[in-house]
Amino acid sequence: MIRRDIAILIFDGAQILDIAGPVAAFEIAGQLVPDAYRIRVVGSGAEPVRLSSGSAMTVERFETEMVCDTLIVVGGTGTEKAMTDQTTLDLIRGAAPHARRIASVCSGAYILAAAGLLDGRRATTHWVCNGDFQRRFPKVKLECDQIFVRDGSVWTSAGITAGIDMALALVAEDCGDDISRTVARYLVVPHRRMGGQSQFSPLMELETKNGKFHDLLRWASEHLDHRLNVEDLAEKAAMSPRNFARAFRLDTGMTPAKAIERLRIDHARALLDDSAGPSVEEIARRSGFGEAERMRRSFFRIFGRPPQAFRSPKRA
Repeated sequence: MIRRDIAILIFDGAQILDIAGPVAAFEIAGQLVPDAYRIRVVGSGAEPVRLSSGSAMTVERFETEMVCDTLIVVGGTGTEKAMTDQTTLDLIRGAAPHARRIASVCSGAYILAAAGLLDGRRATTHWVCNGDFQRRFPKVKLECDQIFVRDGSVWTSAGITAGIDMALALVAEDCGDDISRTVARYLVVPHRRMGGQSQFSPLMELETKNGKFHDLLRWASEHLDHRLNVEDLAEKAAMSPRNFARAFRLDTGMTPAKAIERLRIDHARALLDDSAGPSVEEIARRSGFGEAERMRRSFFRIFGRPPQAFRSPKRA
């Protein structure tokens, strides 16, 4: 097997797990398939990089002419500065035509987008960034709920640990599904995680920093058995339906209808997790879907699986 160079591009303020997760996956794959990978942690300079945790990490200088099979750009609190650093962006743009794959972990998608590599492509990032990312990069087809997204040779993953999911998929492409599955077992993580980012606190995602619709969203989450259409929500917010819909989408990055669906899905999943809980029909009623078929369609649209797939196997 051809040895593939994996370059992990980091910067001051990078998140350590964005780095360590993919590195561990490729490291174990390389132990299972000798010489499958050479892993390099690189930076725009040769000096140690100060991570968001406060620890330092030595790097190899990433030169313009450096050729790698796969370039992975991480995220972290330093993303904002890195995405405006012309040296970093030029290095990525220079490597892109020669690399077989370009990828990002978490908010590293901002850096790829700033380099122009995501224009017109499907991509994802950490759920907390969705609204801001969409406003900054309207040319990117953001898929808010995906754990990772592949669009041609460009891969992007969601928040932090999702970099492991993406790395397992990259290993599967290179070394086969059996090796990828074995790596997952060594890491003690799911080989393919069920569901998307919607399973991770959609209410927190919707509550943006300015908290404009905080009280409304909390109220809606406690009244999911109500109709909750745009008119109802606008009345509760003391706004006209048209102004409310526009302001809500600008603030949260999604329509009111999509937000309510996310809240209903989250509530339904919590009920499904209880093996001794109510029937699917009753869960659909309590969550505001009204009927099981409507809830089933939402689950397939969001997760690609029916509600029954989330029911504890202990249930008779």
